[in-house]
Amino acid sequence: MTLFHPADGRVRLKGVTTCPNAVLHPWLKSELSAILAATPDRNATGSPPPAPAATQLEWERWREGLSVKPTLLAELPPLRMLVLDNLAGHKTPEFVCWLFAHGVAPLYTPLGGSWLNMAESLQRILKRRALNGQTPDAPSQIIAWFEAAAEHWNRSPTPFEWGGKRAARRRRSRNRRHQLGGSAAWTRSPVRRRTPLYGYEQRK
Repeated sequence: MTLFHPADGRVRLKGVTTCPNAVLHPWLKSELSAILAATPDRNATGSPPPAPAATQLEWERWREGLSVKPTLLAELPPLRMLVLDNLAGHKTPEFVCWLFAHGVAPLYTPLGGSWLNMAESLQRILKRRALNGQTPDAPSQIIAWFEAAAEHWNRSPTPFEWGGKRAARRRRSRNRRHQLGGSAAWTRSPVRRRTPLYGYEQRK
């Protein structure tokens, strides 16, 4: 079981031999509660708390883009996002209502779209570090090696940034810009250079 924070690269990982809802949900709730408790409150930073209407509008805007629109609670805290695999265990009413009550909106990756979840990428990295060249004798060894690899990763984590086709389009768009006069200004078409006259070049 893995929770990954791409912005700082830190991972929370627990090895298990089976992962039914009775195992997954308590672990997710415990870890998410700890994460939310450690997140600075908006009031602590001096920012005014959002109005209930603005908070509700955030949730409604998030729900608009979904093909299956869940029923929102009457009172909701500020919105946070959580990317989850599209598994039945992540969609049970009790678990989803718990997420909503804690201000967490689950965003499910499409079926066959594990590449959209950065936690999957990190799991592959940790699997290579933990198991390459090893011959485990028991599941407990695999669990211990995985958790040790995650602990070592967190000593010097690597933040992840999203790539994909959209990022490639932005990169191509930036490459089509032309800087003007060494300043921060730019244009999408190059400024034509005036060719000096031949006689002027001779006189110079």
